[in-house]
Formats: sequence, structure tokens, C-alpha cells
Amino acid sequence: MGRCSLAVILPVLSVMGVQPVALPTVVLSTHTGGLGDPARLDGSTYGAQALEHYRALGVEFDCIYTGYLGGEAQVALAEKAFALWPAAKKVVDPVMGDNGKAYSTVTPALIDRIRALCQAADLILPNYTEAQLLLQRTPQTEPLTDEAAQALADELTAIAPGAVVTGLPLGQYIGCAGSGSDRFLVKKLHIRRSFPGTGDLYGAVLIGSLLQGNALSAAADNAAEFVALAIQNTPPEQDTRFGVWFEPLLPRLCPVAWND
Repeated sequence: MGRCSLAVILPVLSVMGVQPVALPTVVLSTHTGGLGDPARLDGSTYGAQALEHYRALGVEFDCIYTGYLGGEAQVALAEKAFALWPAAKKVVDPVMGDNGKAYSTVTPALIDRIRALCQAADLILPNYTEAQLLLQRTPQTEPLTDEAAQALADELTAIAPGAVVTGLPLGQYIGCAGSGSDRFLVKKLHIRRSFPGTGDLYGAVLIGSLLQGNALSAAADNAAEFVALAIQNTPPEQDTRFGVWFEPLLPRLCPVAWND
């Protein structure tokens, strides 16, 4: 409940022409942002068995995309997937914190383990807070210049070949910056409403766009545009804990061939 994580990622990738195979690292009754203490089911044991089953079937994956990892055992599961499918594109969303703070369940040891996972990735998708944690800095929330935002993304190439940093405070704008061979800065007017799951929505659209053959800069722009539209499409009276109304916008993501 709450339009985040797999509840957002699966429909987006599906409508973009990708066949997603979900491997839940942990099942929660709700997200953790203001809906009480959720029921939890750890998926580490199941996940390891599922990976072995896929390997026995001879399945090959084009991309392995990791999101929320609730502990070191779940990071190990992602590491196992990377090792079993070395040719797959590896994308890590290092979910560790936001708004200048690490989440209460994120320990220094877990940050180190996620940083190591990022070093095995082709592309990482940290928000501003997470980028600073990866670079072993105390997170700040002050506005950045465009040049400082681009420099922050560039610094992450010491960890992974490609990075897109989201949620960058750029005065009246909110932005994302990409590093590596395709450097860019995408800016949108700052919509002063906050919802859970928008990072997952952004990541799913970006990855779907990449798998459709778009350049990283174009994929990031597609994702930023879709998230902005989803926020604008959500009625002002909607309880923000239940996420953005992205579902009516899904037809915008369909490949042309699927519409013919």
C-alpha cells in the first residue's frame, strides 16, 4: 500500500515493453513513511532459491535493477544476482536516506556494503542525500549551483561508471545530473509537494527508456517529465502518503509498436 517500490516499478516496466521478473527482498504491508509499523516478510531465503531456479532454467537477463535493500543479507542477494549474470546491465538505486538524513534503519556498515554494491554496478541512481553518503560526506540540503550539481555527479564516477543524481536543489528548480560519457543536467520547476515512491517511478521510467534504446540523458529527461506530470495529475486533496496518481498516464510510456 502506498504506490512505491515494486507496486510502481512493475506496471511501468511492463507498459514500456519490458518483461519484469520481480524478486522481492522484503515484503512490507505498507511503505514506512507515516503509515505505522508495517508487517514485514524477509525475502532473502526465497530470493536465493529463486535465483538458483532461474539459473537452472538457463534464463538470461538484460538488466538487473536493485532498489530498497533492508539489510546486509539482502545486499548479498543482489551481489549474487550480479555474479550469476555478469553480462546484464546492472543498475543500483542505493536507497539509504533523503532530505539530508540517512533512514533510521541504515547503519554505517550497511552504507559501506551498499557502496561496495554500487562499485559493481554500471549505473547508480542516488538522490542528493545518498550521493553524499556514498562519497562519505555529511549530507547537506542547501541549494546548489548548476556547476556544483554537475561536479557532484562527476565525482561519483570514482564509484560507478555512470550515475544520475536526483532531487538536486537548484533554487526554484529541482534537478538531476548525470555523469560518465553522457553528462547532463535536467531541471524542472520545483513542485512543493512530497510523495513516497517518486524515486521508484523515476528509476523505472529511466530504465525502461534505456532498454528501449535511448541515451541516458534522454532517459533521464523522460523520467523527470513523467514524474512531474504524475505529481501534477494528483489532486491537491489526495493524502500524500498514498503516492502519485501515475496510472492514468501509463499510455504515454507505451512504445509506438505497441500502439499500432
